[in-house]
Amino acid sequence: MKLPFVSTQNNNIKQQVNVRRSPPRSIAGKASEFTTTDHNSVVFTSSDDQLPLDHGMVHQFEEWDSLMRDLGLHDDSAKPGYPLDLPELPPIHTESAPAPTTTMIAECFETRSIQLAQVILARLNQRLHAPNGKPLQRAAFYFKEALQSLLTGPTRTTQSSTSSEIIQAIKAYKTFSNVSPIPMFSDFTANQAMLEAVDGAMIVHVIDFDIGLGGHLASFMKEIAEKAEARKIHSPAVRITAVVPEEYETESKLIRDNLWQFARGLKLRFDIEFVSFRTFEYLSFKSIKFMEGEKTAVLLSSTVFHKTGPGFINDLRRITPNIIVIVDSEGVMGGEPSFFRQTVIDGLEFYSTVLESLEAANVGGGGGSDWMRKIEMFVMLPKITAAVEASGRQVPPWREVFARAGIRAVGMSQFADFQAECLLRRVQVRGFHVVKRQAEMVLCWHDRPLVATSAWRF
Repeated sequence: MKLPFVSTQNNNIKQQVNVRRSPPRSIAGKASEFTTTDHNSVVFTSSDDQLPLDHGMVHQFEEWDSLMRDLGLHDDSAKPGYPLDLPELPPIHTESAPAPTTTMIAECFETRSIQLAQVILARLNQRLHAPNGKPLQRAAFYFKEALQSLLTGPTRTTQSSTSSEIIQAIKAYKTFSNVSPIPMFSDFTANQAMLEAVDGAMIVHVIDFDIGLGGHLASFMKEIAEKAEARKIHSPAVRITAVVPEEYETESKLIRDNLWQFARGLKLRFDIEFVSFRTFEYLSFKSIKFMEGEKTAVLLSSTVFHKTGPGFINDLRRITPNIIVIVDSEGVMGGEPSFFRQTVIDGLEFYSTVLESLEAANVGGGGGSDWMRKIEMFVMLPKITAAVEASGRQVPPWREVFARAGIRAVGMSQFADFQAECLLRRVQVRGFHVVKRQAEMVLCWHDRPLVATSAWRF
């Protein structure tokens, strides 16, 4: 069954943020630099020097003024006292207003016009200072925050979380799982594919590149123990290797302690190790311990693949895992290689859809409820920030890399289909449904894809 086309509403979103095809010309000057650490990644540095006046730059501002007037978004309010005649920002009460402006900022990153991005951000911060309004407005706020973090740093993804932040994240994710089928769909489809691939093994090894808070692994371990008990056999040993960011020390300790305690309750032989992304990028799979006779499952996400790049795929062939599972949420936004601008365009559409589905679960509450705001801050914003940071490194789509490496898709089982049907029956909100797209299982909100799970092997 083919995935249906996106709705007219979302086509309008893309039209609103995609009207300007040509990015602004880059600005020369020592005060703003674009430092390249390798040919695939970029690091931004800047100073607080005043933006130099340039005839071409003023021409860009005039083009943006014309663009906003054409869209009916021109603002005649008083301008702040900046030295330049800056592009007019649309009135904030207009639902789509922040979307084109956020895309302008992304264009500045692509053209290395970092000072111009800072000035536009300053203007936008004055008018989009809180995640209020419709889903598209709130999504634009979070993308603005993510883009700004690239300039100001450090971000939530580049510094260690406090205990309070971790507790808030756990509560937010638990609420997200209670009101939306998205996290549970991601977990059970991935777990089912791994369970079927490692069935019968006495040692099971999961290499997880997107462990989060480890809740999906607890479910996986429970299934392993229950299946062994039903068959009256000894439970296999379960080994977990989690590849995590360097700043994940606090979360790693929490995950280790919780999963060890959970394994003891299941009387399951268990071990878990953590490998930093930096170590993995240097040593690849040599940084991971393997045991003779174990069956291996590799769990990836599209964002992590974009972060690590395709280089490890050749090494993946050498360990010949029994299954490779991809949980693709951000990847359903678009199938082409994307840089900052396209990431923002696709991301605004995707995350406004997610927020819209959450609002439907919060009948009468809109986007201002306390639990909704916590989900946005502690679940959505870190994902948006990670996606924006990863877009600074251009890599080909993971499906293309898999095809070149000879990795073939393995269809999801009928039992996985049945589980998906049962899950959606439990959801009180109408509008979610599951479709099959080739070998993928895709959860949709009305006609818009939210998350896709697929299984692969050599």
